[in-house]
Amino acid sequence: MRILVTGGLGYIGSHTCVELINNGFEVIVIDNLSNSSIEVLDKIKSITNKNIIFYEGDITDKNFIKAIFSMHQIDAVIHFAGLKSVLESIAKPIEYFNSNVLGSINLIEVMNEFKCKKIIFSSSATVYGNPISLPINENFQLGYSNPYGQTKLVIEDFLRSIYKKDATWGIAILRYFNPVGAHKSMLIGESPKGKPNNLMPLICEVALNDREFIDVFGSDYDTKDGTGVRDYIHVVDLSLGHLKALEYIRNKPELITVNLGTGEGYSVLEMIQTFEKVSGKKIPFRYCNRREGDVAISYSDTRRAESLLNWKSKYNLHDMCLDTWNWIKNK
Repeated sequence: MRILVTGGLGYIGSHTCVELINNGFEVIVIDNLSNSSIEVLDKIKSITNKNIIFYEGDITDKNFIKAIFSMHQIDAVIHFAGLKSVLESIAKPIEYFNSNVLGSINLIEVMNEFKCKKIIFSSSATVYGNPISLPINENFQLGYSNPYGQTKLVIEDFLRSIYKKDATWGIAILRYFNPVGAHKSMLIGESPKGKPNNLMPLICEVALNDREFIDVFGSDYDTKDGTGVRDYIHVVDLSLGHLKALEYIRNKPELITVNLGTGEGYSVLEMIQTFEKVSGKKIPFRYCNRREGDVAISYSDTRRAESLLNWKSKYNLHDMCLDTWNWIKNK
């Protein structure tokens, strides 16, 4: 089975490519390298001992996508490509709608034209907005508190409309919580270009003495220690969730929507403290005002993933921090 992975050299995409190849799938990757590196291609090859086909380009270029589908018989698409910073989306909403929404529409239109009707879409827990209760399950009312979340919800709605019109599609909408960690090989991990926005890369910069301290946004949330609480999930667990979703839709036309998280909530301070324990490094921090668009607490109800996909996370916060530290100090 030949799988097209958009954004396949990015953080989650690269780990998913490894799991796909190790499970016998043929992988074609497209990536515009805006937040990834071409060196990741060789690292995937080193881990899997397999070559993969790679094309550099952007999904906002419809002719580029058509050319790839013209050259290859593609059986399914795993769609990661897009911009992903909550904070940046507030400052650059036009760029986010262009990349995430227009790019996704281009991709799905070409898929339809070439009768490739199986797609796994990389969505986000941000589509739940500010949840009214916890844990968050897939039937919660949807909303958004920032343009990034809005783009994800727009694409979800578009996919639901596609399926309503044509039920021969197999569609898996996967709502991620907060991916962290790195591959056990220490060859691939989270390595954002430019100024990082996520917590773990910032912690790593402090541990490597590239940054003096971390800004902790909010100390007065209604949480155990006043800092924001998130459901952190190991990127390898997340990647394996994509394989389970692919297995589910490859044999049946259906639309499923599934949370991928651990079902556990950890605060910013708990993340910092756990990283300090595994690394032996002190991670200084300072409190700042809350960020626009952030919610206090977010963690998942994992029952649908367990029952529908037979998937459950196996790595804990200690594993996530240790694998990240091993990766970052060996880069």
